[in-house]
Amino acid sequence: MKKLIFSLAFLVTTFSQAQNNTCYWQQHVDYDMDVDMNVENYRYTGTQELVYTNNSPDTLTKVYYHMFFNAFQPGSEMDRRLQDIKDPDSRMVNNKGDRQNPDYESRIAKLSDDEIGYLRATSLTQDGKKVETEDQETILVVHLAEPILPGKSTTFKMEFEGQVPVQIRRSGRNNADGVALSMTQWYPKLAEYDFEGWHADPYIAREFHGVWGDFDVTINIDKDYLIGGTGVLQNPEEIGFGYEEEGTKVKRKGKKLAWNFKAEKVHDFAWAADPEFIHDKLETESGVTLHFLYKDDPKVTEAWKKIQPETAKLLAFFNEHIGPYPWPQYSVIQGGDGGMEYAMCTLITGGENYNSLLGTTAHEFAHSWFQQLLGTNESEHPWMDEGFTTYISGLAQKTIKENSGNPTAGSYRGYNYIATSGLEQPQTTHGDRYDINTAYSIAAYSKGAVFLAQLGYIIGQENLAKTLNRYYDEWKFKHPTPNDFIRVAEKVSGAELHWYLTDWTETTNQIDYAINSVEEAENGTKVTLERKGLMPMPVEVTVTLNDGSKKLYYMPLRMMRWEKPAKGDVERIVEEDWPWAYPTYELQIDTPKADIKSIEIDESQLMADVNRSNNTYGQVDSE
Repeated sequence: MKKLIFSLAFLVTTFSQAQNNTCYWQQHVDYDMDVDMNVENYRYTGTQELVYTNNSPDTLTKVYYHMFFNAFQPGSEMDRRLQDIKDPDSRMVNNKGDRQNPDYESRIAKLSDDEIGYLRATSLTQDGKKVETEDQETILVVHLAEPILPGKSTTFKMEFEGQVPVQIRRSGRNNADGVALSMTQWYPKLAEYDFEGWHADPYIAREFHGVWGDFDVTINIDKDYLIGGTGVLQNPEEIGFGYEEEGTKVKRKGKKLAWNFKAEKVHDFAWAADPEFIHDKLETESGVTLHFLYKDDPKVTEAWKKIQPETAKLLAFFNEHIGPYPWPQYSVIQGGDGGMEYAMCTLITGGENYNSLLGTTAHEFAHSWFQQLLGTNESEHPWMDEGFTTYISGLAQKTIKENSGNPTAGSYRGYNYIATSGLEQPQTTHGDRYDINTAYSIAAYSKGAVFLAQLGYIIGQENLAKTLNRYYDEWKFKHPTPNDFIRVAEKVSGAELHWYLTDWTETTNQIDYAINSVEEAENGTKVTLERKGLMPMPVEVTVTLNDGSKKLYYMPLRMMRWEKPAKGDVERIVEEDWPWAYPTYELQIDTPKADIKSIEIDESQLMADVNRSNNTYGQVDSE
């Protein structure tokens, strides 16, 4: 009996320790890199000293490096996926057919030896000891010479060589705009290790996850090339090109310049270079310096000049509605293959269409908060960066352009399309595992944006705004998960919201509420409402009378254990909770049916109801 009691006590103690082991931790890495670029053959060599601190409670016997450029080779996983997916990214394929009958050919499959990308470690040591490595295409597996104990640091020294691929996706040389070098995903990057374990995902064209740290990077390149990117230039008086203080005399020496950039508290480093870049600077009221680097091309220069004060307005908006931008500079650079965010910079193509340039700049700049500052795992939860960014950049553009209407209306349309198409997959699907690109894009961008807009419907716009500010305060420079965000929303509002996170992100359950019938009743009118979809929601019903007056009937969702605060001038009546398991609800209105002009579920249209045709009765005024 004593043995049994002892065993039970041991199990209870062990279980309690496991359950209470919830202290947040994250790894740290510091990079010191020196790179030499040959602009004639697009090959480069480099040295990297990397100090890695294991803040986890675990002993590590392996580490993994991302070697992204190896994806741009015939036969790679990225190449194979392009050939198999039904709707490949149009930037990455050639269509040998037509629009109606496409015949896609992977651009990677056609690369010759001097066009491919590669990244190779030519030597690697850990604290002076040689380590064993395995090349697994875009992942380098490193078997450590000595385990890294919890709380300890180790130093890796690597020599590496690479070749910049022909520009196909994000990175590359000589893109469609003629930019010589778009250097993104270009260096051996240590993979992230967190409470879920290692995130050594192969590069198959999706996005990224990285370790927080400091970067000290020196780039040696032909003296005619102008560079923009992550970090603050440490030697502007030796470089010039508009980085130097006004009036400084710049003396460039030799055939190459050594550009030294430093960046603190970031999880990536990117840069672009071209001999024809124009470089403009703009000092903002917040003290952040904005840099703009773009081709000296009359087709685009006007738009790139016009975007500069608008970018300062975007900065001010995001500072207020999310939180202060913490770094000293941000660069908007022409390059890449569309628009892509990186630490302290973005690469954007085009400029002939100003509205497109503004929209892309707004979106990519917002990523400085939702990804570069609030570092979610984009492979597992792309909707947390793409969706949140789509939502906030839409609000920003609405404010700057002084537009009316719902800035996320397009996102609602996109979600409705995929939800009713039979092609939707849950948002918890890994980014690489979507059956088609369309399903990925809508889940990440549209459904992700609707998640926030609809949350405003559920808890109120003021609570949503406070949630975004508090999310920034609690999780900046960290790696938040979906649960971390929804817990912030719960703390701000007081509502129970786990049901919302579960149904919206982990299932493809749909919202569909309907007006089933409207009947005369003894003391007015009886409206029977019906829940047709599986996903629960609190319900608002607007009743408009013939004289134009309105009443709002609010039916809280019981599992929220909470009521949304009243807002606006319309009279609001709070009804009994609507428990999810009950498919119908009888709403009593103290107005005769003959006096009612219309009844509408969710007049705000912020609830993502997949069939709004059954949401109304009578003559509803359209806006």
